[in-house]
Amino acid sequence: MDTRTSPYRARIAKTQEALARHGLAALLVPSSDPHLSEYLPEHWQGRQWLSGFTGSMGTLVVARDKAAVFADSRYWVQAEAELAGSGIELVKIPTGTATHHVEWLAREAKAGETVAVDGAVLGLAAAQHLRTVLSKAGVTLRTDIDLLAEIWPDRPALPAAPVYEHRAPQAPLPRATKLVQLREAMARHGATHHLISTVDDIAWSLNLRGSDVTYNPVFLAHLLVAPGGATLFVGEGKIDAELKAALAADGVALAPYGEAAGALAALPSDARVLLDPKRVTLGLRERIAVPVVEAINPSTLLKSRKSEAEAEHVREAMRQDGAAMCEFYAWFEQALGRERITELTVDEKLSAARAKRPGFVGLSFSTIAGFNANGAMPHYRATPESHAMIEGDGLLLIDSGGQYLGGTTDITRVWPIGQVTDAQRRDYTLVLKGTMALSRTKFPRGTLSPMLDAIARAPLWEHGLEYGHGTGHGVGYFLNVHEGPQTISKALPDAHMAMEPGMITSIEPGLYRPGQWGIRIENLVLNVPAGSTEFGEFLAFETLTLCPIDTRCIDRALLRADEIAWLNGYHATVRERLLPLVDGAARDWLLVRTEPI
Repeated sequence: MDTRTSPYRARIAKTQEALARHGLAALLVPSSDPHLSEYLPEHWQGRQWLSGFTGSMGTLVVARDKAAVFADSRYWVQAEAELAGSGIELVKIPTGTATHHVEWLAREAKAGETVAVDGAVLGLAAAQHLRTVLSKAGVTLRTDIDLLAEIWPDRPALPAAPVYEHRAPQAPLPRATKLVQLREAMARHGATHHLISTVDDIAWSLNLRGSDVTYNPVFLAHLLVAPGGATLFVGEGKIDAELKAALAADGVALAPYGEAAGALAALPSDARVLLDPKRVTLGLRERIAVPVVEAINPSTLLKSRKSEAEAEHVREAMRQDGAAMCEFYAWFEQALGRERITELTVDEKLSAARAKRPGFVGLSFSTIAGFNANGAMPHYRATPESHAMIEGDGLLLIDSGGQYLGGTTDITRVWPIGQVTDAQRRDYTLVLKGTMALSRTKFPRGTLSPMLDAIARAPLWEHGLEYGHGTGHGVGYFLNVHEGPQTISKALPDAHMAMEPGMITSIEPGLYRPGQWGIRIENLVLNVPAGSTEFGEFLAFETLTLCPIDTRCIDRALLRADEIAWLNGYHATVRERLLPLVDGAARDWLLVRTEPI
């Protein structure tokens, strides 16, 4: 490799030298940390540091004479651009959960050789599959080494931001009550202890929040719940004396972050540990010598079902978020053609409008503002080095969201800039039909969420069109913008994906024409009761998101009367809910954009 042309070539070469020193055939670098988070603290962004690929999902594999990044269709255009000149191959995979990298490793490594991965960041379920495939090829898996510690000289330290309490009224269920719920679930499983490593589960269980992970109000920790108390393993100095005393009053003791593994190894012989194999790493699992019960974290199910009190706070957060967007879009339409506006300006101005709203804490993810071809990259992000001016003709896609003390928002809208073509109107309308079709659906309680996916795709499929990402993801309550267990996608369903009252999910079909434009129309919806029949209970979706859907891009010939009625009804609700919160230009904009068609 020519290490002079790319810093990533040099880093890959350095990694390959380390492979030779340790007698390894390859190194697997997942996008992961000890908590299996989606968004990673800088300390664990080794895949990005080594490859230059900045997507939130993807896997890097470095072999002795080659390297490859495995990414799904959301990132193909982005990855091709970011990997250019690095010598790293892009392997296109069908979904983010695909395991093509495992088969790639089994082919590249010869029988008798060894592949390394840091077991501290490798999920237990992923490790089991990896070992099975490699062992069939005669390849050994080594998980007790962190090569990044050896080759990354200026590796960032662990985050040190303080932890704070999520208080009533936005946190209506006390911490002590949640711990009782966890212990009741432990008893049902016959467990004496329960290990929680996923940071959103810990934050929810203890009514705590932090800022260790960008965009998600969480903090790095492990939690071990025992019959008579619980231990929170967290960085020293992150919890002040007042909060420490409040935790102690509820039976929660503190211990240094690095002592979690040792505490697991020291459990008494009569202990029995409940853990979630999809939400704990191999490194921690291997420290447990006592019997283990494998089941989904009870907190994962509990926090997915928002109470009515929480739902009311979410509705208010949506009102505040909608008012912020009215302010931004009113400014945007007035400034368009008069001021210099780029994709970066959109992020700056929209974030500033949200920051004025009561209860706002921060963004829930990095704002996506993609004009024309940039909108065709589902996870595009404008940077100072690479962004587009908003001028001329085309479509502007804006996917954004906020974290409020009373909820998490996530919304995508597409706006016409100048003249739009008939082809763009057709694409836009078909995507809108998919959004409306699923939004209007009623379904039996307990329906597995992936079964709903085809409803949003059907209007596109009818015209031979498709999109490569899921239709919807669960959303946390002032927590992660992506939350399980439910997902509306092509994923193979399991029993934990059953739709229950109180779940909040996105509905976001899309259509992307690389090099031309992208369209996605996203609302968040709440599962609400829809009556019972002799066939059981039914649920429907209450649309929570409050922001006009632009009607200038619609090809009305493609809409039925009932679809127009739904859209007009939605806009009437948006107008009614937001009018009391806006005035001046924002009020005028809202009135115009919610006119019935």
